[in-house]
Amino acid sequence: MNPLFRNTLAVIAGLVIGSIVNMSIITIGGSIIPAPNGADVSTTEGLQATMQLFESKHFLFPFLAHAVGTFAGALTTALIAVSNKTKLAFFIGAFFLFGGIVMVYTLPSPIWFSIADLVFAYIPTAYLAAKIASKKK
Repeated sequence: MNPLFRNTLAVIAGLVIGSIVNMSIITIGGSIIPAPNGADVSTTEGLQATMQLFESKHFLFPFLAHAVGTFAGALTTALIAVSNKTKLAFFIGAFFLFGGIVMVYTLPSPIWFSIADLVFAYIPTAYLAAKIASKKK
């Protein structure tokens, strides 16, 4: 298979797998730690209006979703790619980081969560995935 084509498929697979893992954890998290009473989590507007009701525990699964989703996507990409495995894994991390930045501006979360999420959930997990994939040669 053409290396460019395979690398492109690796990135697409990483984005899909990372997104599926992210949304799965978000969905599961809502049943393990339910939203506060009175919080509308069905729409962005509802979340914006009721974000002050959320406690620290409610941010655990969003953080895990971002970190594990990025890790899964970057690892998938790095394992499938023929070349530039680390660069492509970091591309996946940067893609999900961009999504995280958009969410920080869209939803008014506590500053501690925004900083922790943006600093620790994306690029470090992409780096870890690239390191793990490079050892599997």
